[in-house]
Amino acid sequence: MTMTNILLILFFVLLFLLFFYSRRNNKSVKKTKISPTYVPFLKEQEFNPDISTDNWDLHKLRLDKFKRSQYKGLTFFVSSENRIYYLSEEGDKVYC
Repeated sequence: MTMTNILLILFFVLLFLLFFYSRRNNKSVKKTKISPTYVPFLKEQEFNPDISTDNWDLHKLRLDKFKRSQYKGLTFFVSSENRIYYLSEEGDKVYC
């Protein structure tokens, strides 16, 4: 065998191994599935004031309807005098 034939065979073997390796990696990538984080639908958020929201309009709607609503992780309440407040870590009412 000549040197050219040996190099040619070596080239094809490397090409075959590269092709086989890339196909094997593609199959493993397809099996990996990343599930998105759970984000409640707007209707579910509308009827549940205990789900935190960043939507100011939805927050105001829930305060009117349920007299409480979670906004950005903090629960707000409506008093009997129609004043909005939240509870501090010490349990004191902080009016807005």
